[in-house]
Amino acid sequence: MRLFTGPVLSRSGSSTQSSPALLCVLYLLVMQLQPCSGCPSVCVCSLSEADCSGRGLVALPALSSLPSSTRTLLLPNNRLSLLPTAAFTNLSSLERLDLSNNYLDNLPAGLFAELANLSDLSLRNNSLTALDRDLLQGLGSLRRLDVSLNGLAAVPLGLLDQQQGLTWLSLAGNRLQALERAAFEPLVNLQHLELGSNPWECDCNLRDFKHWMEWLIYRGGYVDAMECTLPKDLRGRDIRSVPVEMFNYCLQLEDENGGGSGGTKGGSPPCVRATAAPPSESTVVRTETEAPDCVRQRYRPVSVRRAIGTVVIAGVVCGIVCIMMVAAAAYGCIYASLMAKYQRELKKRQPLMGDAEAEADPEEKQISSVA
Repeated sequence: MRLFTGPVLSRSGSSTQSSPALLCVLYLLVMQLQPCSGCPSVCVCSLSEADCSGRGLVALPALSSLPSSTRTLLLPNNRLSLLPTAAFTNLSSLERLDLSNNYLDNLPAGLFAELANLSDLSLRNNSLTALDRDLLQGLGSLRRLDVSLNGLAAVPLGLLDQQQGLTWLSLAGNRLQALERAAFEPLVNLQHLELGSNPWECDCNLRDFKHWMEWLIYRGGYVDAMECTLPKDLRGRDIRSVPVEMFNYCLQLEDENGGGSGGTKGGSPPCVRATAAPPSESTVVRTETEAPDCVRQRYRPVSVRRAIGTVVIAGVVCGIVCIMMVAAAAYGCIYASLMAKYQRELKKRQPLMGDAEAEADPEEKQISSVA
């Protein structure tokens, strides 16, 4: 848009210069309208936000025409069920994307590959039953991820490998029964984790993840209630309160089952379950030879190691204190016996001292009378 800054003819026909204040106002209006020039008709746009929520959309609008300054894109409460792979190609400046409360059931790999600046992604309350391990590829700046209230049955290995900066994660309200510890170990900066409202099976398959969760809590992180559904004796109980000693039988099951091969559900270690191979004679031989390596690689969490060290130190201190108390008690007994003996001797000597004084009194009287 080009502003007219030339002379303006008045009613009398004479030319006058346009007011500088009027030019400034027109310029500001143009600057306000220019970013919204590419806003889709179903959205409401501002300088940095495009709000397309609650419009009943079944397909994405033309997002490629959005201004390059758009930082927030809101698409919740619509009817979106499918997103093309190149849906967010021209939105490299996007920092927040809300796709909650839709009908998304499948997200293609690399959907967010060009959103390098995205820090907040919400996929809450959709119909997702599985996530591709490359779904979050390219999201190096992600800090907050919400995939709650879906139908997820697992978190694939590799999904969170590039999310070292993630600090907030919600997996609540899904169909998760167990989680792999290795899938969450890259989250070194995680501070908030929501896992509630899932049908957790608190058996050996959840043992290693329990150790990792304890480590997260130990370093100051937050984890909400993780109530067990199975087994029956732990139903309704928070797995965080279940002592680790209750999982000691897992080691026995691993040894009895030859490291987990051919074992029942809940008795196989994660390292064996993660490497599946077709049954054959060579497989049996390889499993027998690799079982000790699997056991050798079993990880002992930092919190457990520190707890063991704390117990050892506390035991040593308590032993020293007990020895000192015994010594003090013995010293007290000896001192009391010596004092009692001294008192008895003192009582025996008091009558003798009284007789000596009585004998000495007449002599003193005679001396005083002579004087």
